[in-house]
Amino acid sequence: MLVLLPPSEGKASSGRGAPLKLESLSLPGLTPAREAVLGELVELCAGDEEKAREVLGLSEGLRAEVGKNTELLTAGARPAGEIYTGVLYDALDLASLDTAAKRRAARSLLVFSGLWGAVRVTDRIPSYRCSMGVKLPGLGALGAHWRAPMAEALPEAAGDGLVLDLRSSAYAAAWKPKGEVAGRTASVRVLHAPTRKVVSHFNKATKGRIVRSLLTAGVAPKGPAELVEALRDLGYAVEVEPPKGGGGKAWMLDVLVDEIH
Repeated sequence: MLVLLPPSEGKASSGRGAPLKLESLSLPGLTPAREAVLGELVELCAGDEEKAREVLGLSEGLRAEVGKNTELLTAGARPAGEIYTGVLYDALDLASLDTAAKRRAARSLLVFSGLWGAVRVTDRIPSYRCSMGVKLPGLGALGAHWRAPMAEALPEAAGDGLVLDLRSSAYAAAWKPKGEVAGRTASVRVLHAPTRKVVSHFNKATKGRIVRSLLTAGVAPKGPAELVEALRDLGYAVEVEPPKGGGGKAWMLDVLVDEIH
């Protein structure tokens, strides 16, 4: 099972250990694309601060994030699972998982990123600010920048098992499963049951809980249909309509939640 996660805007501070080593990150086929984004981002943020803030879409209160990006090559690095914070990652709570569940997380979780493309939770990265929606002056829109290298690297990472896609739309644009891989991909929405509306906070929190439940239970569904049964066994209310027209299309699952929390 491969679980595709969005990153979080909020991030923990960089560590005090060794700095980033791009060649040590998972999915080495993404290294040239990572080098290109990293190089331009550092250069942008080391220059005109106001321009950098505008490009990155940062408010005045987040001005310090520009300075953080100038130190990406020298700042200490930490496992990505410790860098990403925010609602989804608080609910997932990787640090409190038992040893077996942590091993499953290391194998199955892949976090998408405007800067790194995608990383495993065990990959060591510095804290940064660069969303997938950013359009760098030289490289252009990052979603488009990542499509070709992702198309090469991600099918192999997906292997022959289930792909559970929990990304937001901006990050989903960087790689869309196709063909046979799409047929064993399940995308999940979390809806407030009484209103059938998506509410951002509990959408993220519930997705974090879903991943934690699967990791803790040691459940590894081989396809979308098995995922539906597994989630129901774990106590989730799931509605699903299998794709029409046979294989080659992702399944869409709605997880219904009564309370917003």
